[in-house]
Amino acid sequence: MVEKAKRRPALEGVASADRALTVLSAFRKGDRSVSLAELAERTGLVKSTIMRLAISLEEHGYLAREANGSYRLDAEVLRLGTLYTQSFRLEAHVMPVLEELVARTGETAAFYVRRGEQRLCLFRVDSPHLLRMHVRVGDALPLDSSAIAQVLRAFAARPLPDYAAALDLPIVTMGATDPHTGAMAAPVFGPGDRLAGALALSAPVIRWTPEALAAARPILAEAAAALTRRIGGEMPEWPRAAAE
Repeated sequence: MVEKAKRRPALEGVASADRALTVLSAFRKGDRSVSLAELAERTGLVKSTIMRLAISLEEHGYLAREANGSYRLDAEVLRLGTLYTQSFRLEAHVMPVLEELVARTGETAAFYVRRGEQRLCLFRVDSPHLLRMHVRVGDALPLDSSAIAQVLRAFAARPLPDYAAALDLPIVTMGATDPHTGAMAAPVFGPGDRLAGALALSAPVIRWTPEALAAARPILAEAAAALTRRIGGEMPEWPRAAAE
């Protein structure tokens, strides 16, 4: 009997590469440069190890050393970030979320972005119900009082308006665009806490019973938060005046 081939062991990473990436990941939003002591505190690595890693990272353009001995991110990080942005396909992240929303709620799910004073339907997955609002991908609608428009208006501005922190998300409106249709929407944020778009559910008002609304709102909120994480986004800092 032929002995079965032994399973190959799982590949392991290189420890030095792991430590170098740990150093790069220690930089945070707002950092202009970070001292050696601060890097040691953030990474848990000893200073001598960080200094050795920094030499290689400097040679390859990932770090630059300042005159005072602190470190900042260098041009190679920007180059890779630009390549990532150019190769990033929003559709690949949004469509699975829309499909899951339809599967969980039975209602139409869509993703809208703001274009001037209009809201553009960028992606959409229709409800299996025959009775539904027929908006096509690429359709532009006004920034009216609908839930979708309210999200795009409130969260696109920087700094955020004071009232943004007081909004009860997801926003729900009935009959704002069409008297027979209701919608709910929540913001999705991209890198740098910039608004990426509005994630929405729509259905005929007769199907938006109190029970249906109560069930769908946390599902949509969860989906918006998950999509924000998936595209590398972060939640913005809410205006203090409205949050207090």
